[in-house]
Amino acid sequence: MNRRNVFRLIGLSAVGAAGFGVTGCSTIDAPPEPDGMVQSGDYRLGAGDSLRVIVFGEDQLSGEFRVDGSGTLAMPLIGEIAARNRTTREVEREIAQRLERGYVRDARVSVEVLTHRPFYILGEVRNPGQYSYTDGMTALTAVAIAGGYTYRADDGFIFVTRGSDPDKRLYRAPINTPVMPDDVVRVPERFF
Repeated sequence: MNRRNVFRLIGLSAVGAAGFGVTGCSTIDAPPEPDGMVQSGDYRLGAGDSLRVIVFGEDQLSGEFRVDGSGTLAMPLIGEIAARNRTTREVEREIAQRLERGYVRDARVSVEVLTHRPFYILGEVRNPGQYSYTDGMTALTAVAIAGGYTYRADDGFIFVTRGSDPDKRLYRAPINTPVMPDDVVRVPERFF
């Protein structure tokens, strides 16, 4: 039985079904996600990440810091460090270089991420919302974190809006697609 006959059977026209939201979100006309859309490789820092910075031999300069909304990290003595879209290794090098300019000889610095910024999951999952990102996450992992699928979920694909995409375009992607911080994952509703 095709879709039109199903709507006739329940007494709705295809236009009426769309007006009542019967069509579900799997009818969203979203293109497939292009290759290379997800940044692979080392984790890139962003606003909201919590970091532990250790300056070996200098306990007063070590501590826990948060990347602020402008993407910077405020450190004692050396001021603000640009952290947005940089790796922890890049930030380590800059902190060490600045400290060596008159504060610490042969500075050895370690930076690690304590808490990643979140990702968001919506749609047909049991507990939609905001969750902490973990390394190596996929959309299927995100669904599991959100309590699994609802009985109405289409588990064959997801819609994703990448946090790294300045245009915030919506794409259709396979369920095993990587999820990164600031991404919005939407699990569509299936038809009947």
